[in-house]
Amino acid sequence: MALILISMLFNYIIGNSLNTTKKKISNKHLLIFGIFTNLSLLAYFKYYDFFISNINYIFNTNLTLLHLLLPLAISFFTFQQISYLVDSYKQETKEYDFLNYAFFVSFFPQLIAGPIVHHKEMMPQFLSKFSLVIKHKNIALGIFIFIIGLFKKVYIADKLAIMSTNGFNASQALNTLEAWTTSLSYTLQLYYDFSGYTDMAIGIALLFNIKLPINFNTPYKALSIQDFWKRWHITLSKFLRDYIYIPLGGNRVPEGRIYINPNDYFFIRWHGAGITFIFWGFLHGFALIINHIWKRLNIKMNKYIAWFLTFNFINITWVFFRADNFEQALNIIKKMFIYQGFHVDIYVIKYILANTLASDKLIAILFVSFILSIFFKNSIELMQNFKPNYKNSIFILTLALVSILEMHQVSEFLYFNF
Repeated sequence: MALILISMLFNYIIGNSLNTTKKKISNKHLLIFGIFTNLSLLAYFKYYDFFISNINYIFNTNLTLLHLLLPLAISFFTFQQISYLVDSYKQETKEYDFLNYAFFVSFFPQLIAGPIVHHKEMMPQFLSKFSLVIKHKNIALGIFIFIIGLFKKVYIADKLAIMSTNGFNASQALNTLEAWTTSLSYTLQLYYDFSGYTDMAIGIALLFNIKLPINFNTPYKALSIQDFWKRWHITLSKFLRDYIYIPLGGNRVPEGRIYINPNDYFFIRWHGAGITFIFWGFLHGFALIINHIWKRLNIKMNKYIAWFLTFNFINITWVFFRADNFEQALNIIKKMFIYQGFHVDIYVIKYILANTLASDKLIAILFVSFILSIFFKNSIELMQNFKPNYKNSIFILTLALVSILEMHQVSEFLYFNF
């Protein structure tokens, strides 16, 4: 609480200063100071121990680690306030009320894990008198999308977590099919976990007549890596595009620089303090370079082949995102591509399953969740076509009942770690 309050007060002062004409420091230097301070705070809490541990390893030193706890939501409120400073520098914002600014930064539905919102898209909603009116359609729609998100999280993501967690923990003992099952279960767990949280945030906000931006648009339907990042964590991609990629020159720079920018972009994007995260970011940056070259050569590819290649690239690279270290990641990748044998029956992956649930049920959840993510409408599309009728009432009450009955074990949102 102290950290976010200090951060809000600092950025509020800097933002207001950027909007005033009489000051001794130029706007450019003030903006640089504000961004540097925000990133320094983020780096200290998130990456200090990571850098020190690597210095100790490289130079054989014994510097003390601080073992810092990661402050809740620090990445999200940092990015959000940096965008506010940049918009203030461009004279696109005016904010003279600290309470309003604090409300913008700490709006609780999306504070913890997004979507990342911009000052200019939220403040008009907060200040509108129509936000104070009880709108029954928004309440019904908010409950509808919230329950879908809750079901995604507690019934799908948390069940897939059983397979992915035990699979990664037993990486050396997996056979080929088990390795693929492990990687696929994490790929789907991550999607349903994060998109489930986003749906719940959107639903809660609607109860207050506030519309949050869309953050996911069936990313596993993507036909290219560029298409994937237009569909996955959309608000972060938009933030990095507007405040990192375009300022670096985007696609308007010389030919050679076009192929460097994507890796700059993904180096900044990496989520956690670990070499595997950096490598994951490098792989996606490199894939974007290939994507740029492919588009410039104007080569056409069958859409089914394009989907197959894109999905499997994403599925394989998520292994590095999830793994505790390179050894664990390479164990699973090796088992996926070097035949280790498997048994052809429904209990083939029972080695990596928890005893609390029958293996055939988990396999069914894995299969159905994959089908839902590829062939069916996503929650945003369902929300757009929502009508408060008996059919939807029965549907959402069923999901609510199933979700509540599954809320008997402690779980966490994966992105709370980032």
